[in-house]
Amino acid sequence: MFKSNFLESLSKVHFTVPLFAYVPVIIYLIYKALFEVSLGVLTFIEIFIAGLLVWTLTEYILHRFVFHYIPKADWALRLHFIFHGVHHDYPSDAKRLVMPLSASIPLALGFYFLFNALLPTYYVYAFFPGFMIGYLIYDMGHYAIHHFNFKGGLWKRIKQHHMLHHYQDPSKGYGVSSPLWDKIFRSDFSKK
Repeated sequence: MFKSNFLESLSKVHFTVPLFAYVPVIIYLIYKALFEVSLGVLTFIEIFIAGLLVWTLTEYILHRFVFHYIPKADWALRLHFIFHGVHHDYPSDAKRLVMPLSASIPLALGFYFLFNALLPTYYVYAFFPGFMIGYLIYDMGHYAIHHFNFKGGLWKRIKQHHMLHHYQDPSKGYGVSSPLWDKIFRSDFSKK
């Protein structure tokens, strides 16, 4: 994708790298929530689940309105291809199925500071781990959807939903880890 080996290396990542980067952060924030600021277990669980649900909506919005926005300027088209177009052109490229840290760390920091500003004091310590667990489920699930053969159950249905997005109609099926928001916002595939 790039002439520069350095830039090329920043655009590729092994699917396990987000786990190594974010699981320690998640553990640290959970520790802070439960043991340093003493949110309480029930409060923690409620806020954590809220973070998880907000991730699913964020995933949908980013995929639909950012990754599938087609800009007009040539430089912006190139940027769009780098961020998401390459994935649609080469959907089985194992090194481009999870977001590289060069993009995910700035996004994660931006979301952390946004949630910290919007939420009551200390709630970010429970909310952000839920949000990031959602992100990791999305990233690991996206890799699995493209590389594993599911025999049945929930993951097979999620894979079918995502494969329709890739191979039938990229203007539908924006939810990768869940079709929930596609159903709510009517961007789901019609069932025949």
